[in-house]
Amino acid sequence: MAKSGKERSTKAAQKRIEYDEKELRHRCRLGTRQKLDEVMAWNGIEEINEAVQNLILNAHALGPTRSYQAMESPRHKVQISENVARMFRNESLVELKRDPGDEVVEPAQTLVD
Repeated sequence: MAKSGKERSTKAAQKRIEYDEKELRHRCRLGTRQKLDEVMAWNGIEEINEAVQNLILNAHALGPTRSYQAMESPRHKVQISENVARMFRNESLVELKRDPGDEVVEPAQTLVD
């Protein structure tokens, strides 16, 4: 006799507990999803969870240094050009000339007995 849906669900739930499985959910934008699709196509992988598991296992196999390089997030580097720095400095000096009260710091006086 075939198992009912409830029996299969119970058995699956017990397996998840036994193997300490945890469901991971992740949202990503189109560009990231397209890159994942490309990686999956390159490797003949059809299931997202298989691709993610393989990526995790392979990144871990690289070790701490190389996995850091592989997983490094692209960050925007802020570089202030000389022209912008000069403009900021000039405008700051103009503002200080206009309201010169807050940049003057008097030395603290010590009490002499």
